Amino acid sequence: MGSSSVRSSTRVLVVDDEETLRDFYAALLQDEGYTVETATAGNEAYEKMSLGGYDLVLLDLMIPELSGTEIVEKLHLTKPQKPNKAVVALTNLADEKVAAHLAELGVKGYLVKSNYTPDVLLAEVKKFL
Repeated sequence: MGSSSVRSSTRVLVVDDEETLRDFYAALLQDEGYTVETATAGNEAYEKMSLGGYDLVLLDLMIPELSGTEIVEKLHLTKPQKPNKAVVALTNLADEKVAAHLAELGVKGYLVKSNYTPDVLLAEVKKFL
């Protein structure tokens, strides 16, 4: 299997309530050949993550309904139907305590949006995949 067919079978969920950013991240990943789904708020994200099966979830922490942290805490207790291979916080909240708490719950990375250009973000995504 070539790398493009591997990528097309790679499922990524982008959770962000800011439409411009969500669409930007989704397009960036789709251009790389990944299969991308999106969610705009906590309840929708929780439902999708509960079904699971994502290779990567890029999860904003400050979203309506349930925060990204609340979603991770709930999933830690209830376990998704299929595992999500990697959940990575992608947020503007630079908070070491929150990052440490999420790491304890199995979150694989904590990326502060303002620190990443598109190219660097893609390189980070590839590390988690």
